[in-house]
Amino acid sequence: MAYCNPSSDQKPDEMASMEVGNDNDVKVHVFSSSSELIEKLHEKWSPVKKKPYPAMYSSVFGGIVLDPAMMVIPIDDHMVHRGHGVFDTAVILDGYLYELDAHLDRFLRSASKARISPPFPRSTLRSILVQLTAASQCKEGTLRYWLSAGPGNFLLSPAKCPTSAFYAVVIADNVSQCKNGVKVITSTIPMKAPLFATMKNVNYLPNVLSIMEAEDKGAYASIWVDDDGFIAEGPNVNVAFITNDKELILPPFDKILSGCTAKRLLKLASKLVEQGRLKSVKTSNLTVMEAKGAAEMMYIGSTLPILPIIMWDEQPIGDGKVGDLTMALSDLLWHDMVAGSNTHRICVPY
Repeated sequence: MAYCNPSSDQKPDEMASMEVGNDNDVKVHVFSSSSELIEKLHEKWSPVKKKPYPAMYSSVFGGIVLDPAMMVIPIDDHMVHRGHGVFDTAVILDGYLYELDAHLDRFLRSASKARISPPFPRSTLRSILVQLTAASQCKEGTLRYWLSAGPGNFLLSPAKCPTSAFYAVVIADNVSQCKNGVKVITSTIPMKAPLFATMKNVNYLPNVLSIMEAEDKGAYASIWVDDDGFIAEGPNVNVAFITNDKELILPPFDKILSGCTAKRLLKLASKLVEQGRLKSVKTSNLTVMEAKGAAEMMYIGSTLPILPIIMWDEQPIGDGKVGDLTMALSDLLWHDMVAGSNTHRICVPY
């Protein structure tokens, strides 16, 4: 074990003694009242003019909170100390919620796999999310929501938790069409097993380490390859390719998260097939060699909705420029987000 040694002639036990002495000098403040604690929490947010989180819902509170200092969850919630929870996200754009129903359906499928029963029926969950967005007055950003086994104790089993908990927060953010290409790497972090990869659960440590690895190497994000050598997904997005034969190919969803935006793209892309710009649209396994030989490559995700990839492991994809078909697909998705049908866009009653 290495020691921080300001003096080379000090022994480790002497260093330990110094550290203990310093620790004993630390005086931990004890809050005498809840009002004192609330005042302390408000100190963080008082200088912030535009609050990044304009509203939160908590089933523990039983309502919507507009004060960011109060947007907290119990420390004994099993989602906090055991990772027993699932989540999902919907985009807010121009005062509309995009693909909320598709995301909510996936959310409930994830909850079923995680063996968490929601505290409310689907219709109530949906109503809460729409009302929360309205209360936030946010016209552009994201709506993120979680379902946990709930608070109750610090045991491994949630059996004695009285009820599950539902949380949601509105995050004010810019949502725009991505037109510049990015660089990616192949991740060396092991990807999740299919059971966990196919449910959107809160256990995101592999995802975090994967994107940190990419950032360490000067890349935007990474690509996971499964144990069979086939392309899987990005750290929190799907990935797609356009072959030299003008086929749009996405990896199958049997071992990865079934992306709502990716599935929507598969339907919208048929328009480019009808126009003769694409030959076909499908899901299929691709090896790394096949994928790196593609003409175009892109990430697909709710907030992107498409992000062109122009370099992978320091090798250009195609000619190393943002492809025309990638942007054509991006235009299709973007138009669907800003002017699509009411079946995919919910007008928020502010």
